[in-house]
Amino acid sequence: MMKRTAECHLKSWLKNRYRKPLVIRGARQVGKSTLVRKFAESNDLILNEINLEQHLELNDIFKTLDSGIILKELEGLVGKKIIRPDSILFLDEIQATPYALQALRYFYEELPEIPVVAAGSLLEFVLSHHSFSMPVGRINYLHLGPMTFEEYLAEIDGGLLKTITEFDFADSIPMTTHKKLLDRQREFLMIGGMPEAILGYLRSGQFSDTIPVQRSIISTYLDDFSKYASRKALLRLQKVFNFIPRAVGKKIKYSNISREEASRELRTAIELLSKARIISQVFHSHCSGLPLQAEIDALTYKALFLDIGLMNRVCGLDWLAISALDNRQIVNEGAMAEQFIGQHLLYFRGLSEPPELCYWLRQKKSANAEVDYVISRADLITPVEVKAGKSGTLKSLLQFVYNKNAKLGVRFDLNLPSIQNIEHSLRQANSTTQVKYRLISLPLYMVGQLPRILDMYRTGNISSQPG
Repeated sequence: MMKRTAECHLKSWLKNRYRKPLVIRGARQVGKSTLVRKFAESNDLILNEINLEQHLELNDIFKTLDSGIILKELEGLVGKKIIRPDSILFLDEIQATPYALQALRYFYEELPEIPVVAAGSLLEFVLSHHSFSMPVGRINYLHLGPMTFEEYLAEIDGGLLKTITEFDFADSIPMTTHKKLLDRQREFLMIGGMPEAILGYLRSGQFSDTIPVQRSIISTYLDDFSKYASRKALLRLQKVFNFIPRAVGKKIKYSNISREEASRELRTAIELLSKARIISQVFHSHCSGLPLQAEIDALTYKALFLDIGLMNRVCGLDWLAISALDNRQIVNEGAMAEQFIGQHLLYFRGLSEPPELCYWLRQKKSANAEVDYVISRADLITPVEVKAGKSGTLKSLLQFVYNKNAKLGVRFDLNLPSIQNIEHSLRQANSTTQVKYRLISLPLYMVGQLPRILDMYRTGNISSQPG
């Protein structure tokens, strides 16, 4: 079984004497159930697993909110005592019995000795049809997305992963190693981060073995829609589902999706797919202060698809097409690089926080500017661009630095890592202003190290390079 970094979160949760029931949230087939099983196995825990989709009658039991009755029923199902120090209770597919979510508070208050993990997809779909509220303050969340590029590297080439995780600007990455990392990152564009797709590739080394897996996952999502939508709404969901992978990185305009459908209905479909974690809305934020999400424009947004591999599958791209693209095309043309960086930055704040991301947009008649993403680390607000141009061509990033008085910018491209002091002339209406800032340039494959590198910058542990 492939190792996930989320196992570290589970370990910390289990050791916490004041732990609360943990709900793992994420799209279907990102590996929620496998994560719990692997964690139990690695830590010699007895796993009492109950798939609630197979026991819908338990919804009425959970509805009683009587912890004694609930415990007896669950013990009857697993055929043994649940309360013991070396075990963990796993309620899988919890969305199938919604009252189990409400009952989690009573596990916390009345049965705190039982470590309880729940996992489910489409929780927001289910909750929208029930009147009870979630047990706020009595449960914790872990938000799980597809496997990251670094998790992929851990399975396929641990030596390359070590190069990334141990990098600092005092050393350089050998060009041969850099090329190998770029090649692995290009593979990831095709395979993506869905665990089953990665496992298929690891078993055979054939990209063709990932295709049926990805098709099956896509079919599963489409089948899910039929459970929660009318026939007319289903067709709309399918239309949006097929549109978003082809529109990553672009401001969403409803007329581009369909001229026959009302904007209100299309927006509802997009919000439903967001709730299912299949797409993520990246909202424009004014980015004048923290939190960034407090200043979003809810009507202006781009969208990311769940996974780069699935995105390329929906678009009909195969390995032959991706391998034929040169490096500049991957970064500057289409949406692959922006999707790759975005699906990692969604989880930039850690797995305990819901995945979210924003970007910055300035629209003027003669001076539009758009920064791909904006992130924050403590009080450090940082614009992030994804492109291959020289530093002097980062016009939108320069505008952001000037408008928001930022001291740092980040660029992802295909070059070796560097950090430079940038000084550039910015022409305004009737004057020219000198703008100074530091630019951290990182290859795409180092996106997972951005939190660590920003912390190095904040603590003064990065030295400048000439540039």
